[in-house]
Amino acid sequence: MRCVTLKALARFSSEKLQKVPLFESARFFCDLYCLAAGQAQRVHSHADSDKVYCVLSGRATIQVGAEEAEAGEGVAVLAPAGVPHGVANRTDEPVTVLVFMAPKPEHA
Repeated sequence: MRCVTLKALARFSSEKLQKVPLFESARFFCDLYCLAAGQAQRVHSHADSDKVYCVLSGRATIQVGAEEAEAGEGVAVLAPAGVPHGVANRTDEPVTVLVFMAPKPEHA
């Protein structure tokens, strides 16, 4: 069994958001996104893959399609396949987000 301690793996960079790979198989992946103040993932989409953002710490602004909402600790948001989505940290505090995606896209 593989276990990870999320808090210990969190890392931040002033240059860009950090994606920390946690688990990966041929069918899915799970990453930890670490966003310092002002950082964002560009809005994009995956034609055949669903993505779930789960905020672990801080407050993230998550966009799915034309909707945008601020999500705090313990909030999970679904970005269905084909729908543009992204995450941003518009606060002065660091944000960590657990990200699940299935099926795993070709480029991941």
